[in-house]
Amino acid sequence: MTLRVVVLGATGNVGTALLHRLQQARADGEVQSIVGVSREGPEREGAPFEGVEWHRIDVTDPDAGPRLEKVMRGADAVIDLVWVIRPNRDREFLHTVNVVGNRTVFQAVAHAQVPHLVYASSIGAYGKGSKTVPVDESHPTTGTPTSHYGAQKAEVETLLDELERENPDLLVTRLRPGLIFGAAPSPEIKDYFIGDLVPARLLTWLTAVGRLPVLPFPAGIRFQAVAQPDMAEAYWQVTRQRAGGAFNVAAEPVLDAQTIGQLLGSRRYLELPVAVFKALAAVTYRLRLQPTDPGWVDMAAVVPIMDTTRIRQVTGWAETMSSQQAVRDLLDHFDAPEALGNAEHRSSSPAE
Repeated sequence: MTLRVVVLGATGNVGTALLHRLQQARADGEVQSIVGVSREGPEREGAPFEGVEWHRIDVTDPDAGPRLEKVMRGADAVIDLVWVIRPNRDREFLHTVNVVGNRTVFQAVAHAQVPHLVYASSIGAYGKGSKTVPVDESHPTTGTPTSHYGAQKAEVETLLDELERENPDLLVTRLRPGLIFGAAPSPEIKDYFIGDLVPARLLTWLTAVGRLPVLPFPAGIRFQAVAQPDMAEAYWQVTRQRAGGAFNVAAEPVLDAQTIGQLLGSRRYLELPVAVFKALAAVTYRLRLQPTDPGWVDMAAVVPIMDTTRIRQVTGWAETMSSQQAVRDLLDHFDAPEALGNAEHRSSSPAE
């Protein structure tokens, strides 16, 4: 069976990587057609955008529901990557896109009678958990109240619960990845979370192997990451195999002061209280020196370490790049040219 796949948010970080993977699947005869949906469409031509049926739809528009429903009719799967994190200070706008907009998407999926919805959730949807004992997909998705990202991811998970109850014939898949890193999204990630506080070229120089003899690191923080192409593979495998339910996605190893220190070639690391990093984020954010509010630090401090056994056993997914390699790719390309399909969703002012 060849699939007709609709991808919402197709010009973003994961969206562009997923289009590459779907193009490969089409060449292999597994995908019949690819439909891309985004607010602006791609800014450039060429791979992976050629041969994609494009629709420019803003999920916050009053007529978004009927337009999405029309696009989705006849699709075998809808992959919903809709999400914004900028402008970070406009929480009402973020909620309108991320929560209300995704609710519009879910309703359109139901009305169009699409058999399979794949949604981009996140580790951020999880409530407080262990940093040492990995949790499976049954861990509560209560989010981090002080993080707009975590709180809204949790709210959308609740909407998905309602969607499943009201549409028992709809297969719903939720992917909950760790941080998604790589070379292509590196400039975007730098703009999102660091802004102009540290110039890209200087940041790349500072994070070169052996450049930092001492690595400052928040005490007790452990986190997970996955490379952008491996994340795209996870989306393709759950779509191809019609694998339903929730899936944690992350590469090995778990990242902490020691593993990041090894990556940077730092001779030693200095673990400081998380409160120090949160205070620094708060001051620089308030002064508009950088765009990351302290809620992001709160979320990093409380989300659990995930057990990724389920996606490996159910779909056969496995990373091709370690989490350390994914971080290295990120650090090496902060000053690279923009590589995504559309940068219009980013604020013109890095610190907003």
